[in-house]
Amino acid sequence: LPAAQAQETAIKFQLDWRFEGPAALFLVPAAKGYFKAEGLNVSIDAGNGSTGTISRVASGTYDMGFTDMAALMEFYGNNANVPNKPVAVMMVYNNTPAAVLALKKSGIKAPADLSGKKLGAPVFDGGRKSWPIFAKANGIGVASVAWTSMDPPLRETMLVRGDIDAITGFSFTSLLNLEARGVKTDDIVVLPYAQHGVKLYGNAIVASEEFLKKNPEAVKRFLTAFSKGVKDVIADPKAAIATVKARDGIINEALELRRLQLCLDATVLTPDAKDEGFGNVLTPRLSLMASQVSDAFGTKERVNPAAVWNGALLPTEAERNIFAVAKK
Repeated sequence: LPAAQAQETAIKFQLDWRFEGPAALFLVPAAKGYFKAEGLNVSIDAGNGSTGTISRVASGTYDMGFTDMAALMEFYGNNANVPNKPVAVMMVYNNTPAAVLALKKSGIKAPADLSGKKLGAPVFDGGRKSWPIFAKANGIGVASVAWTSMDPPLRETMLVRGDIDAITGFSFTSLLNLEARGVKTDDIVVLPYAQHGVKLYGNAIVASEEFLKKNPEAVKRFLTAFSKGVKDVIADPKAAIATVKARDGIINEALELRRLQLCLDATVLTPDAKDEGFGNVLTPRLSLMASQVSDAFGTKERVNPAAVWNGALLPTEAERNIFAVAKK
């Protein structure tokens, strides 16, 4: 259908990070032609962190992207008058992947054990920025821990060397980084924020205000194709990783398969996501998060939860029912 081809909507999409396991959630629907079938011409680029993705979508360099909800709220709280702000249209990581990680030999077993300890993370790390929320939820004095800053590649190295007692990071990234530095899985303590009283949402799909206004139907079709792809990823993670490998030949498939499975278990296939419905958010939870982020991140203005989220374009419940294909 040449006429239909001419109608194809181009969408420039930026990920939050490199082409690693979790990128399969977007690369699979692209590779399988699901976007194409919805009349979309989607190009997917790697990212270098959520804040970068937010500013590139806001500037119009990208139409849509994948980014951390707390980072998006922080952007809103500090840039009230910026036009074309990204709007979250679908929740993918229903729970934040942020976690505290320590080595068993440190004696740290529970959040309370972090009092008086030395923690380390890059200044912009999401877990570090939302630390006050974790501390409050677990009765730890915010000032009772000392922070050390470093570049991301040094975070796990410094923990292994004993320069610090614990780190904050994405559970599925830091755990694998520690293993890569020779630490056995059994010797690592992981305290996920989501399991210790912090109900922050994680990463969401965003679209710029302008793109959303001009192309609501295209965004809706994107989310439909995406949901179909997510089901395929869950049903066959191994094949999904082969798709990532086709996009970035240098990845270690076994490692990225593990990263993908850890990511799915920690953020996507969670009890919260099952209760709320994949892709959806609950207004009270989103409002609480906006309030917590405003406080913990010290934003210039209070974050208005209604401004950052638009769930009107979500696919049907049946199309979003990823739990039907989950092998558990």
